[in-house]
Amino acid sequence: MTLINGLPAHVLLVHLVVVLVPLTALALVLAAISRRAARRMGVVLPLLALVSLVGVPLTTQAGEWLERHVTDNALVQRHAELGDGLLPWAAGLFVLAALVWWGARATTEPRTDGTGTALWSAAPVRIATVLLSLAVAAGAVVDVYRIGDSGAKAAWHDGFSRTASHASADH
Repeated sequence: MTLINGLPAHVLLVHLVVVLVPLTALALVLAAISRRAARRMGVVLPLLALVSLVGVPLTTQAGEWLERHVTDNALVQRHAELGDGLLPWAAGLFVLAALVWWGARATTEPRTDGTGTALWSAAPVRIATVLLSLAVAAGAVVDVYRIGDSGAKAAWHDGFSRTASHASADH
């Protein structure tokens, strides 16, 4: 995907990632901390994480196309390098979201053989899941921020004037 309605696809797709990755991270942490929240979110949690995961390489590929069509400079290169690092975080969000969803299901569904619920109810497993979810969520959000900041600097560096170019009608 290179262009959408005449605009570089990257500048449109990036909004999907900037919104969905932090939203997925927040939802994951809430679901990992609260079984009730996990049950209420249900399958929406792993689906949201899946859409986020798919959005990252689409945005990255569109960004690589755009990189070949803009003036090369250190800011663009830095943004591209940072952008390549988001996929593992998005994959981590997806894996943990699927595990938290599955774990919430395992502790609420009645089992005839008595298996499945003890593992997800065990305090060490719950604590580990919460801590891992917090770490991956924080890493993903910080990475999105760093990538976005570098992209804004690359796009807007020397692209505007500090003073207004036209006199305001109010003054």
